[in-house]
Order: sequence, then C-alpha cells, then structure tokens
Amino acid sequence: MASREQELSAFPQISDPPRGRLSELLGRLIYPFLRGEAPKPRPATGFYTDTTVCIGCKACEVACKQWNQLPSDGFNWSGNSYDNTAELSATTWRHVKFIEQFSDESSSELAPLEMVPNESPLNRWLMMSDHCKHCLAAPCHQACPTGAIIQNEFENIYIQADICNGCSCCIAACPFGVITRSEMGGHSHKCTLCYDRQRDGLEPACAKACPTQSIHFGPVDELLEQARKRVEELHQRGVPQAHLYGDAPSETYSEMHSFYLLVDRPSVYGLPDAPFNPWLHMAGDYVRSVVGGLAAIAVLLVVVFLLKP
Repeated sequence: MASREQELSAFPQISDPPRGRLSELLGRLIYPFLRGEAPKPRPATGFYTDTTVCIGCKACEVACKQWNQLPSDGFNWSGNSYDNTAELSATTWRHVKFIEQFSDESSSELAPLEMVPNESPLNRWLMMSDHCKHCLAAPCHQACPTGAIIQNEFENIYIQADICNGCSCCIAACPFGVITRSEMGGHSHKCTLCYDRQRDGLEPACAKACPTQSIHFGPVDELLEQARKRVEELHQRGVPQAHLYGDAPSETYSEMHSFYLLVDRPSVYGLPDAPFNPWLHMAGDYVRSVVGGLAAIAVLLVVVFLLKP
C-alpha cells in the first residue's frame, strides 16, 4: 500500500511563482484594464414573430419567467383588457399584447353562424408577443456609459447587470420602451434572447413553449427567407396588408434581429411607425455644444476686458 508521501509525489503541487510587492501592486493596477479572450463570432440569431398565428395564450411569458426566475407581477384586473401584464418591465421580459378592435356596431348578443361572415372586419383581436428587438445598431448599446450593454457573439444585445450603474441612459435611448430599471436592484433589465441556452445549443424558452409556432428562432438569414415567403402566402390568401416590421434598415434606424409580421399599422401594435435612432442627432449636438462653449468663452473675455480698470 502506497504511503502518503508517495501519493503526494504522484500529483505534484503547482503554484504561482512568488511575486514581490512591486509586481503585486502593478498587477492590481493593471488587472481592471485587462480584457479576457472574446468568444468567437457565431451566426447571427434572432426571432421572427408571426402575429397572425398568435393565440394570446401567454405560454411564452410563463416560459420566460420560469427559465429566468423572474417574479410574478401580480394578477391585476385593469378593466380595459384581458391582458393582465400590460407592458414590458424589469420582471416581464416578454409580453403578449392584446389589441382588441371592435366597431361601435358590434353586439354582445350571440349571432347565428351564417351571420358571422357579415360581421365588421374590425371586430377582431390582434395578438403580438413583444420583446427586445435586438437591433443591429442598438441605441441602448451606444448610450451605455459603463459598457454594461454588449453585443455578444450571436449579435444579440445583452445587459450585464453587475456592470450596470442604473443611470437609465439606455431606457431613454430605446425607442421601443423595452428596457426598464428594476426597483429592487436598480439595474436595467430586458430580454437576453436566452443567451445561456444558446451557448448550450438550446433554443430560447419562449420559442420552445410556443404552441402555434408564432415565435420562430434561428439564424437571421433563414428567418428572413421564411418570413418573406409567409408574407407572399398571406397576400395570395387575400391579406394584402400583411408586411414585415424591422426586417430591413431604414434611413433612421437599423435592421432588427427580432422582427415581426403584422397585419395593421405598427402604431396599432404599440410600435413606432418610423423608429428613429437618437444617435443621429449627436453630431449636431456636439457642434452646438462646441459653438455654445466658444460663445460663452468669448462673452466672458469681453466682460473681463470691459471691467478691467
């Protein structure tokens, strides 16, 4: 039977070489500025949400909360809608919107089945599972002063809560009202596109739970091809208003890696018809700031010169 000394000699101890006080001090000063090795880029992934097949079951909401261990927002009856979560928040990263469209002529009385085709076309519910758009050029990413918001190897926008200082610059920059500051920790939170699941080769929890395949997940190029075929199909089936939102860049905004198929104006779904990146104003703001600063210095010099005895 081997002795204790023989067992230890078989597995030699490996330790860092001793360092002097100067090298240790320099290490502590340099360490915060060192960067780890960035992960290798992966194919860009995102969501394609087909609102025409969404049934408003909110399974995606539940799956998102369960996987990310988000607390419940309560079950408050607003009286305005059957939707009880109302909006995205720091604890609701995916929200199914209920857009209830009913004409003044609609009645609560039951009608015979043969009369249903004559009903006003406005009597309908539009459902949309809303979430972060994971913009290619995200204003929140550009506005973050601490580097807490990054674009990961899947080209998704991810917030590192441990680096966030709660300044809320990202909230003001986002034109979609996606990001919200937590009342508990003071940090900003939003959809992560299940970054932890993607790294393990799994699809996001919301897409996994969707029973009607309204939420599609995969490489953005494949989703775009699939979505455009679906639009053509709906046009052939008599739905000419079907269109994609966020699939292509505009003059004022970049493309989004999470885009939608809609059958009404974006504003009906609570989306801006023409989203605008506030970063486009920054060049003019810098020029105005410099000009204003120079003008203030000139006025100050004039006042000092006039008051000089």
